Amino acid sequence: MDQAARGRPSYVRTLPRLEESAAAARRLTEHALSAWGLDALVPDASLVITELVANAVRHTRGESLRVVLRRNEHDGVEISVADGSCERPVRGQPEVEAVGGRGLQLVEAFAADWGSEPGPNGKRVWAEVRG
Repeated sequence: MDQAARGRPSYVRTLPRLEESAAAARRLTEHALSAWGLDALVPDASLVITELVANAVRHTRGESLRVVLRRNEHDGVEISVADGSCERPVRGQPEVEAVGGRGLQLVEAFAADWGSEPGPNGKRVWAEVRG
C-alpha cells in the first residue's frame, strides 16, 4: 500500500527537466520540512534533493521530473525523483581531480538509505533522510 494511502503527509510537484528545477525542488523540500516541524533535516534533505534532480537532468531524457516528499515513520522524510529513463543510477568512481561524478556518493553520505525502482514509464530514485 502506498504511504500516502496510509495517511502520511506528502508533497508532489512535476518540474521541467532543467537545471533550474533543483532550486524549485529545494524550496519545496524546505517548505515541506518546515510544515512538518522537521527543520533540522533541511540541510541534508536539500543536498539530497539537489543531487537527485541534478542526476535526473543530466542522465535522463524527457521533458519533466516528478518530485515527491513523504513524511515517514522514522521522524524523517522520503525524497524521490521519478524520470523517464529505465536505466538505474550508477554510483560513480571519479578521479580525485574530477569536478563532478560524486552525486550518488553525496546522497549515500547524507541519507539513511537510498535506492531506485522501475516504474511504468521510467524509474523512481529515492532517499530517506532522518533526524
